Amino acid sequence: MDKKYYVTMTDKFMSGWGKAENKINKLILVCDNHLEAFTVYNNATNRKDMIYINIHDKKPYYNSKRYYISWHDKNDYSEWYENRS
Repeated sequence: MDKKYYVTMTDKFMSGWGKAENKINKLILVCDNHLEAFTVYNNATNRKDMIYINIHDKKPYYNSKRYYISWHDKNDYSEWYENRS
């Protein structure tokens, strides 16, 4: 079984309204390896709407009463996994 990595971040722009009304909008991007996680991390740091960006080697948990959580991977957020440096 391959080890997964998780890149988490808070979307400042989408927090507090829409599906995340009265909540913090947290994105979790699932990565197949550490190098892929580092690429996603770097892409997230280049965006002004993303803060609190972290790489985890264990599946993260956030309380759904406080956070709106959306899970993503290469199938729906493919541009996040492309090396842009």
